Amino acid sequence: MNLIKSAREQLASLVKDAYDCAVADGVLPPGAPEPAVEIPKDKSHGDFSTAFAMQAARALGKNPRETAAAVLERLLPRLDGSCFASAETLGAGFINVRLSERWYSEVLGAVADMGDGYGSADIGKGRRVMVEFVSANPTGPMTIGNARGGVLGDSLASVLQKAGYDVSREFYLNDAGNQVDVFARSLEARYIQHHRGEDAAPFPEDGYHGDYVRELAADFAAGEAPGSTMLEAPADERRAALTAFALPLMVSRMKDDLARYGVRFDRWFRESGLHESGYVDETIGLLTRRGHTYEKDGALWFRATDFGCEKDDVLRKANGFYTYYAADIAYHRDKFAERGYDICVDIFGADHHGHTLRFKAGMEALGLDPERLRFVLMQLVRLTRGGEAVRMSKRTGKAITLGDLLDEIPLDAARFFFNNRSACSHLEFDMALAVRQDSENPVYYVQYAHARITNMLNLLKSEGLISQTAAAKADASLLPHELERALIRQLALFPETVAQCAAALDPSGINTYLVELANCFHRFYNAVRLKGAEAPLLEARAALCACVRDVLRGGLTLLGISAPEKM
Repeated sequence: MNLIKSAREQLASLVKDAYDCAVADGVLPPGAPEPAVEIPKDKSHGDFSTAFAMQAARALGKNPRETAAAVLERLLPRLDGSCFASAETLGAGFINVRLSERWYSEVLGAVADMGDGYGSADIGKGRRVMVEFVSANPTGPMTIGNARGGVLGDSLASVLQKAGYDVSREFYLNDAGNQVDVFARSLEARYIQHHRGEDAAPFPEDGYHGDYVRELAADFAAGEAPGSTMLEAPADERRAALTAFALPLMVSRMKDDLARYGVRFDRWFRESGLHESGYVDETIGLLTRRGHTYEKDGALWFRATDFGCEKDDVLRKANGFYTYYAADIAYHRDKFAERGYDICVDIFGADHHGHTLRFKAGMEALGLDPERLRFVLMQLVRLTRGGEAVRMSKRTGKAITLGDLLDEIPLDAARFFFNNRSACSHLEFDMALAVRQDSENPVYYVQYAHARITNMLNLLKSEGLISQTAAAKADASLLPHELERALIRQLALFPETVAQCAAALDPSGINTYLVELANCFHRFYNAVRLKGAEAPLLEARAALCACVRDVLRGGLTLLGISAPEKM
């Protein structure tokens, strides 16, 4: 139940009706645009405001103040039975309104009645959405970039579910192609070196240098039968055996790291499966039959320039191997044509900007609506501690991985901080701030509000000052204080925030909302007396606090963050 949206729509309708009445009375000419309604930043200007008179000035040829006065005169009688208590004109012609006590009661009733369901919306109408995120080569540990993408994708999927979409989370496992071949050659070099010494085999210039590659090669060797090695086997056979041993281990480690991070997927989709099943062949054949490919220099090319791209792209190299792009086109065709998703969201690093046009071009060439494919491009993360950049793990002296970070930073702080800014913004992650337990740390600040309310309500109940149900619904007439009203207005914004975050594919708005709700509560708590107030007032304030607690918990849950009852 989005009571902010309802109030906005109701005011727009009332202003339109009042204007139409003024036109019928011959006071104003016809031709005005539809009223636009906003929430003023300055609360002295009311709860909602419309600049309708200024917007209509050119079309009507009238002074905005005259228009506003004529509309206000006919608006005031229409407020009876609405969610507004009063209206006035201000400044150059703004019409400002204030919400009624009835509206405040409806907000508290909605939170109490809907419980965990509060904030839900039906903008998705059950449409099937796949969110693909983290997707990486299983050739190395999870990175800090994967950490940001992991919480961004997971939180976005939760927000879309809350907004009424049928959501699936998917990891596209790039277990084929050039990087896997580089990984295989790296393993082979370390394997030979393990048996014959460091100088026995040159290491690939573009190889994977991490100690984990050396350890994998050693583990493979340890599992060989005594006196039997792959040293004399053909190189292709040796690399295939090493890869078959190492890749599942790397995938398992990725899953373990992500599970520790609170991120789980509905499906891990293997790129290699697209090749093995012939689906890449089939997809490229379809592009060819539709006239969107050509051959040049022994390679097969996609006519991407026909679909707005700057250059054409190779689909199949002269050596007969398909490119990543060919597999990506097949993968996205599978999402839409075979599995029937209505919308697919890909979360990529900002350096993948070129992919957005190329992937959409591939969809259009296949006869699929490219607008059903959405992208979230994620900027880089800069780790700092005390203002200084951090690039290396204190434990290993090497580049920080997701596992290293979680060894040092609490899970809740990591998830909150990585989602604290829009994906399109560069993110500075302050590792020193993330471990602080004070109001400067935003996740601590929010969680403390939840714990503070829980402790307070438990204490009041234990002392018999409020009922065990803590007044399921508060009487808004007992809560006229501006700090109380501000809290209720903030509670009302939760469904609106969820809807906005879903529409923008940006879950960071949930963080912003929770910090402001906690801020509203702490201001209220420090200024308004609870214990010692008369019973009806105490029950009403306790019920208000219970609503705040529940919405804080609901928002934290969306982000995969705990809502502690004690801190």
